[in-house]
Amino acid sequence: MSRIPDDIETRLREAAPRGVDYASSTDPHGVTVAWAGLADREELLSVAQLLHGLGARLSMISASQPPAPEDEEEDDDGEAEEGAEAAAEEAPAPVSFGGTPLDGTSYELAYHFDLGGDTLTVVAYLPAGGSVASLTPLFRTADWNERELMECYAVTVRNHPDPRRLFLDASIDPAVLERLIPFSTLVNAASTKGLWEKIMTGHAGAA
Repeated sequence: MSRIPDDIETRLREAAPRGVDYASSTDPHGVTVAWAGLADREELLSVAQLLHGLGARLSMISASQPPAPEDEEEDDDGEAEEGAEAAAEEAPAPVSFGGTPLDGTSYELAYHFDLGGDTLTVVAYLPAGGSVASLTPLFRTADWNERELMECYAVTVRNHPDPRRLFLDASIDPAVLERLIPFSTLVNAASTKGLWEKIMTGHAGAA
């Protein structure tokens, strides 16, 4: 039996009336995993307040950066058909649920909540340079996750009670990791001496 309330989708839609993309599955052992994408990141705080009232625990926050769509390859003879070119020009750019452009610079912030052993992940979509509300006043476990987001990526967390740098010196430009190191390298934990030397070299060049 799932520890996530049976009416959680209804409650989520009440807390986020601009739209929720909800899905869930339960394995043979009775463990439920659910996902809720928000059409409007400004409704993240009200959803967090709902989950806080249900006794949820914020396990962690993770960030990803969906890649931009790849350009279609040309035909073998090096010429694309005119009809295909026209269709490509007219095709709208892909967007996330809620309409955030998926251009390779936007983010998906995933907030993983535990409810008695089941997991509900709430996803907020935002463009580079965008902002979300801090959940630290509700969940103390959000503190370091949010500070890391702000120093590593082009993301602002509003109303964080202690927005100081977590790891990087305050003299290093914001989002320096994102500018100098591919996101794929970061998430693969490729934190070598050479990587940090690249950061410091970039910082010295900007000085």
